[in-house]
Amino acid sequence: MTPQSTFLILAPVREGRVEELRTVLNGMTTKPGLADPENPLVPFRAFDRLHVARFLIIEADTWRDIEAYGITAHPYPVQLAFVGDVDGDRDSFLDELVEQADEGLRKIFAYCDGFDTGTNLRRWMVRHNVQEAANYVNTRGRTVQQIREEAALCQALGAELARVVEAHGAADATQLHERLAHFVDLEQRAGRLPLTPPERMPLGRKIANGIEMIGVPLGLVLISPLLLLLLPFLLWRLRSLERSDPEILPRPDDAKIVALGAQEDHDVTNPFSAIGDLKPGPFRRATATTFLYLLNYAAKYIYGRGYLTRVQTIHFARWVFLDNKRRVLFCSNYDGALEAYMDDFVNKVAWGLNIVFSNGVGYPSTRYLLKDGASQESKFKRYLRNRQQLNNVWYKAYPGLTARDLARHSEIRAGLETRPNSSRALRLWLSKIRTTAEGTP
Repeated sequence: MTPQSTFLILAPVREGRVEELRTVLNGMTTKPGLADPENPLVPFRAFDRLHVARFLIIEADTWRDIEAYGITAHPYPVQLAFVGDVDGDRDSFLDELVEQADEGLRKIFAYCDGFDTGTNLRRWMVRHNVQEAANYVNTRGRTVQQIREEAALCQALGAELARVVEAHGAADATQLHERLAHFVDLEQRAGRLPLTPPERMPLGRKIANGIEMIGVPLGLVLISPLLLLLLPFLLWRLRSLERSDPEILPRPDDAKIVALGAQEDHDVTNPFSAIGDLKPGPFRRATATTFLYLLNYAAKYIYGRGYLTRVQTIHFARWVFLDNKRRVLFCSNYDGALEAYMDDFVNKVAWGLNIVFSNGVGYPSTRYLLKDGASQESKFKRYLRNRQQLNNVWYKAYPGLTARDLARHSEIRAGLETRPNSSRALRLWLSKIRTTAEGTP
């Protein structure tokens, strides 16, 4: 199985150069925020391992919120972030970036502090890469190549199924499967429908994953007596902070909402980026660190097959600590409109949002972490909107395809390679082909 990796190259923008940088990034798009996949600076389509990527200029306009805790606020520097999710390891992908986009990346990063004409691009990117605290992948091991091959397969199957039914009528489901399998076999022999077999996971990584998968629950069991002893104090401390933590939920700026809206819904998938301060104090920092670690574990070993708890619309997401754990950056790629995305979480897993986001300054008040918070829908949406960032350039390797489309394509491929063992299952498989054909962009 091919693993997915991430990169987040982050650097302060030179003072007085933000608008120039914004103009350069806008030149990489075809619509507000939507990347031209063949733009001359970073030709995203040339990278066949790249799922999604974005450039965003991070301008935190909630930096004064920390003053509610009696802490003197200092503005954060404007930063440029280059974010992406790739198949395989990050290091080799950075090599590809240098090989295919050296000049363009140099033009972009020249607006950042510490990047000059003679800077070694590869070393600079490694030095400015920030590791995520938690990372979610919709289906681990599903590569860009697999997605594209399965999309082409299903489109061809849909056309062939329609042709067969028109020529021979709605034959027996078993016969239809045989005809379609024969058709694909002929296409593959002609080199028109390649289906690359998935890579096997190396034994060393399989052992390491197994150790981690077992080790974390085992470790929790071993320390559970201590946790039980500490639980009353932890709950008391949590509740005392919850009672005193201020809600900071001003009405989002209208101009910002208009600018954000102009970048949304150019594809069936949208990007989301937000940044905010962590509530001060070691308790909140430890809580955020612990729960993001557990979220990362769950995303890797529990929710790696199309679901993040009960939500199925996210392709990739990550949470990143910045500035010595004073801030958290959240980036995701989700299907549908933003309102539906937020509603999905509020209605299905508000408690999960509380666990992850309630340690942020200004978050809607919670009770024992799990109650209230995100379930106060209008307050939660204000909280997110105030911290949302514009995505200056966003790229997706398979436009027009939702996470559910990708899952259905894989199911169709599996049903082709191993025939479903009942008439009902065969009819269901055929209906998926028809659905895919009707919905193919």
